[in-house]
Amino acid sequence: MTAPTKPSPDSPADAPSDTSLGESPLHGAVIEWFDDNARDLPWRRPEAGPWGVMVSEFMLQQTPVNRVLPVYEQWLARWPRPADLAKDAPGEAVRAWGRLGYPRRALRLHGAAVAIAERHGGDVPTDHAQLLALPGIGEYTAAAVASFAYGQRHPVLDTNVRRVFARAVTGVQYPPNATTAAERKLARTLLPDDERTAARWAAASMELGALVCTAKNESCHRCPIAAQCAWRLAGKPEHDGPPRRGQTYAGTDRQVRGKLLAVLREAHSPVPQAALDRVWHEPVQRARALDGLVADGLVEPLPGGMYRLPLT
Repeated sequence: MTAPTKPSPDSPADAPSDTSLGESPLHGAVIEWFDDNARDLPWRRPEAGPWGVMVSEFMLQQTPVNRVLPVYEQWLARWPRPADLAKDAPGEAVRAWGRLGYPRRALRLHGAAVAIAERHGGDVPTDHAQLLALPGIGEYTAAAVASFAYGQRHPVLDTNVRRVFARAVTGVQYPPNATTAAERKLARTLLPDDERTAARWAAASMELGALVCTAKNESCHRCPIAAQCAWRLAGKPEHDGPPRRGQTYAGTDRQVRGKLLAVLREAHSPVPQAALDRVWHEPVQRARALDGLVADGLVEPLPGGMYRLPLT
C-alpha cells in the first residue's frame, strides 16, 4: 500500500476536489478491521430498522454508548415506530430521555416523528433530501440515517470520523473545532464509488475513531492503517491550532437545568415553584435556568406558579 504523506498547504487535503478516489488504500484495511472488531450494538442489527437507527443517532450525539444503551432499549420498547411516539405528548419524550443530557434532542426527535407520521405514512423516508427536511435533522443525521439504515452513499462526518481523517490523511492530531468545507470535500473524495462499500466505510471509519483512533491515548499499535497514517509518519506532531474546547458541568446552568427537569420528570402532575426552588440554592441562576427551559419548550408554565413538561 502507498502511504499518504503529510500534505503541503496547497495540497488536495486542504482543498480536495469533489472527485472520489474510488478505492483508496485505506478502504479495505479499515473495512476488514471493522468486520472483525465492530461492536454488537442494537441499532446495527437488522431488526432495528430505519427508526431504530434514527433514534440512536439522536441519542448518540454528545453522549457515550454505555449511557445510551438502556434508554435506547426502553425507548424502542415503548415507541417501536415513529407514529407511536407522535401520538404521545412531547413532554413524554422529555421524560423518557432521562439523564442523557441535551434534552432538546428529545423534542426534536418527537418533532421528526410527528412529521414522519404526517408526511411519510409513518415510515422513515429513504430519500436524503426528505430526511434533511425533517425537523431536528441536520446534515450529519440525514447522512447517517441514509447510510446506516438504507446503505446509501453519503459522507458521514462525526467527531470520530473527522479525527481519523485529520490524522490519517491530513497529518494533524485533531480536526478543527467546527466542520469545515475542506473536511467535507475530503470526505467526499475518500468516499468509495460502490454504494454498499461506501456505507460500510462510513460505519467502519466511525468505529475506528471510537475504539482505536481516540481523542486521547490513541492505540496506534491496534490501528489497521498505522503504516499509512500521515500523522504517525510525521512523528505525531502536537496540535498547534486553536485551543480545544473542554466541557464543564458542575455549577453551570446546564447542571441547574438538569436538576429542574429531574423534578418535573418524576412528577406526573404540575409541580409548584417551591418544589423547583429547593433544587438549587442560588436564586438568580435558578430563575435563569428555568426561564431557559421554558424558552426552549422543555417546560410549560401554568397559572398559579405551577410547571409541567410540555403537552403540545
